[in-house]
Amino acid sequence: MSLRKKWISEPAFNTFKKILPPLSATEREAMEAGSVWWDGELFRGKPDWSKLLAYGPSTLTFDEQSFLDNQVSTLLAMLDDHHIVNERREMPEAVWDYLKREGFFSLIIPKSYGGHDFSAYANSTIVARIATRSISAAVTVMVPNSLGPGELLMHYGTQQQKDRWLPGLAKGSEVPCFALTGPEAGSDAGGIPDTGVVCRAEFEGEEVLGIRLNWDKRYITLAPRATVLGLAFRLLDPDGLLGENREPGITCALIPTSHPGVEIGDRHFPMGLAFLNGTTRGQDVFIPLEWIIGGPDYAGRGWRMLVECLSAGRGISLPALGTASGHLATRSTGAYAYVRRQFGLSIGKFEGVQEALGRIGGLTYQLEATRRLTTRALDLNESPAIVTAISKYHMTEMARTVIDDALDVHAGKGIQMGPSNYLAHSYMGIPVAITVEGANILTRNLMIFGQGASRCHPYVLQELEAAANPDQQAGLDAFDILLFKHIRFALGNVFGAFWQGMTGGRLNSSPVAGETAGYYRQLTRMSKALALCADVAMLMMGGDLKRREMLSARLGDVLSHLYLASATLKFYEDNGRPVDELPFVHYAVGRNLYLIADALEGFLQNFPNRPMAFILKALIFPLGKRYKKPLDRHAQAISKQLMSTGGIRERLTWLCYIGEQSEPGLGQLERAFGAMLAVQGLEKTLADAQHDGTLPLKETLTTLLEQAREKGVLTETDIQRLLQADEWRRAAIAVDSFPAEVLARQSRQKTDDVA
Repeated sequence: MSLRKKWISEPAFNTFKKILPPLSATEREAMEAGSVWWDGELFRGKPDWSKLLAYGPSTLTFDEQSFLDNQVSTLLAMLDDHHIVNERREMPEAVWDYLKREGFFSLIIPKSYGGHDFSAYANSTIVARIATRSISAAVTVMVPNSLGPGELLMHYGTQQQKDRWLPGLAKGSEVPCFALTGPEAGSDAGGIPDTGVVCRAEFEGEEVLGIRLNWDKRYITLAPRATVLGLAFRLLDPDGLLGENREPGITCALIPTSHPGVEIGDRHFPMGLAFLNGTTRGQDVFIPLEWIIGGPDYAGRGWRMLVECLSAGRGISLPALGTASGHLATRSTGAYAYVRRQFGLSIGKFEGVQEALGRIGGLTYQLEATRRLTTRALDLNESPAIVTAISKYHMTEMARTVIDDALDVHAGKGIQMGPSNYLAHSYMGIPVAITVEGANILTRNLMIFGQGASRCHPYVLQELEAAANPDQQAGLDAFDILLFKHIRFALGNVFGAFWQGMTGGRLNSSPVAGETAGYYRQLTRMSKALALCADVAMLMMGGDLKRREMLSARLGDVLSHLYLASATLKFYEDNGRPVDELPFVHYAVGRNLYLIADALEGFLQNFPNRPMAFILKALIFPLGKRYKKPLDRHAQAISKQLMSTGGIRERLTWLCYIGEQSEPGLGQLERAFGAMLAVQGLEKTLADAQHDGTLPLKETLTTLLEQAREKGVLTETDIQRLLQADEWRRAAIAVDSFPAEVLARQSRQKTDDVA
């Protein structure tokens, strides 16, 4: 043994094994699943920005665009979301038939099986577009196209299973659901109490090797209507019928809901929305071993399968819902702030409303940017577990902020339910997106940094594998090489972070010139700071870091905002660097840098080793923390553009369903908005006449226009245009009201439906 190994590597190896965080089997599988993508570049302290920009923009194929323009547009016109949610509490049969007939449940299924085989970006775009019209319809469409039987079959199914199920799923004759969550198993999927015991029993007249299942699941979307049940359970083999392993672990199977013993139970009503969600149970249900997804060889491999396929839900469906909320809030709130008046002015003239509009527009820009970058990764055949976790958490949280701001501006208009309310159901849907596919608290506190630290670090995962090697000598040999690479990496981070801090990152390279160049330099600087802090935290805290969730989550926030800012800058470049988008970029990326610095400061303030915290702060912020919140002028520039037609407003809200101009809701609002903008000049003429005394200051509009006619201030045509615009404005800001007998009838109907 070399002196280096004897005196340095071996003691470090033994210490490393002692401080290793204890990993359960499910945690290890989650850590090893998927791939590392741009998140790895950001975590290692030296991101290659040219590499990011070279990925190119996300685009739709001819078939995908045609589906969006035709089938999706037809579907949107069929939906009456107020009626669906508040009266029917379920999608009409005509809508179900259309969804099945046009392949809305087979967006990801290959064409060879009758599906559309659309890209992740197209899948996301379709779901987001539908969600601007109806969250209930969007969830109904998204579930079969994300985590579920179709996704699992395509990745892991046997050829026989694919031939059996995929054609039916593609044409809608089979409706899928997937049952993972139960009363005692949510975030801790490894603790699933539902079991399957390997045994022999009779099936279709023959004795076969199979599994006797017992399960109790809840929160299962589409369960009330499903014909095929995907089921996750803990497989046990007490008699060793499959081999020596008596507890193979989490396993997934496909079961027809018509199979004896399968029970589809009561229905849930998540936030009162109308998408189907319910329970399923089974007691002593026997299935043949061949019903395991992937066949008997995949017994015990279910958790790995699920984690790898979760990227569809976390990277496509839920971020699409968040982005849809942004599109809807941005388009509607900009228009409403212009047409709604208080104290004789559009409320959008008040700086408090402009602050909210700036936040709505800036965050929506980042939502759309992140949606595109994340789906781009998936379309490059990556399975970036950390990137999709970042997207799920931050995009649903940004959507929550955006919808809250939109409701604040709309005030009474936003809270009175009825056909004219276009925000309420999106507001009700946000908690659903935040809760599913891993609750946001779990995602932020355990997944983003907990997995990211090991997956994205260039050496830690390999060091973990070396330490876990049952061959002590082989493990030590591998660890010796990795250790000194890690030391060189760590020293580079120390000196690099200090150099970055002293120069303010100004000497870093940027792939572009102009106003956004400085952002690339500052993000590189913060990337180096993250690499340093993560290394020190893992070295000094070891397994305790896993339990210090508030501390590690702050490092996860740094990684997350680096990713969000990256997506925003790439989106701006992909769009051709339009000048009218600069305020949105400044707002979003400026906010990211401020929050990165804030997260690092929180990490340092709470780091248990105070001398080391002092050293880290001196290295990272030797001249102090200089990042500021977004400037007021950027928020004001955004609000001005959102209260104008064309330009960035149209491009940023292109997914938003408008409907007919006479239709209650967005249709009426857009009609009023356009009409009010068209008479700006006439309103100024009136205001000037009032200011110079020609017309009185305080009069009703009707009286004022009558005097304007008499005094020749306006023509008859001008007056009719103003009256029409005001009529449409009043219709747009009006709220719904219902006679008591109508509400009583609806209440009786709901009672009958539940019963």
